[in-house]
Amino acid sequence: MSSENNDENKPQDKEYDSIDPAPPSKIRSIDELKTVLCNENGRMFLRMRALFTLRNIGGPEAIDALASSFGSASVLLKHEVAYVLGQMQDSYAIDALIERLADPNEDSIVRHEAAEALGAIGDTRSLGVLKQYLNDDCVVVSESCEVALDLLEWTSNDSLEYE
Repeated sequence: MSSENNDENKPQDKEYDSIDPAPPSKIRSIDELKTVLCNENGRMFLRMRALFTLRNIGGPEAIDALASSFGSASVLLKHEVAYVLGQMQDSYAIDALIERLADPNEDSIVRHEAAEALGAIGDTRSLGVLKQYLNDDCVVVSESCEVALDLLEWTSNDSLEYE
């Protein structure tokens, strides 16, 4: 592998401080990106590219497109969607994330990421639901709610009581 940087393959706008598993798509139409994202027969790499592009576009329409993929059979995809919704820190995503957290039939890794995304958004409307699942039978979900509650407190106050 060459040590030279190839800037043409790197995202130009790096609003999110993360290394994504796929570069953003060149498609900019939210409807087209949603179609790619929700294509159950599509390659996961292309679906991920659509996901990160929708995150970068942001706003309610992009969030709705992302949330529409929560109907996917792919646990990996749904986990990533919850993660990027947390990165976006847009309160518009709260209802979709609460729905994932509250669904006992949802995979625990998706529920865990939905809980942490709710904490990352930092909107106190999530407080009650996070407390509700703090003692969930699934340990990864209950521990994620604990982390999310602390993160929510931190984002609301810029500190934790026990620091």
